Amino acid sequence: MNKPVFAMLLGGFLGILDGWSALLSAPEVRPMIWGIIAGSTFKGVVAGAIIGFVAQRTQSVPIIVGVGLVVSALFAYLVTIGQPYFWVIILPGSIIGLIVGFATAKYRAPIKSSTA
Repeated sequence: MNKPVFAMLLGGFLGILDGWSALLSAPEVRPMIWGIIAGSTFKGVVAGAIIGFVAQRTQSVPIIVGVGLVVSALFAYLVTIGQPYFWVIILPGSIIGLIVGFATAKYRAPIKSSTA
């Protein structure tokens, strides 16, 4: 599995968890939870793709983690436009970007053995 695929899968999975966490921070959003989960998952997959492509181009952990933080914070900010939950959306989204960036930077694809 290459780095973009790994980052997209991890970002999508963590996006699902991020969406579910909305019930803890704002229980009044219960009627909208499926849309929130879908949006968080989509946001995680797209951010993961960007992080993964950057990770393919460079081996610098600080750059990959920084890109993860910036991209995820930007996407989370775009979600907060018109919403009263600024920090409740920005902080978890940014943390997920840090996690995906760090995990992607450290991920090494399995070595293919050639047996004749």
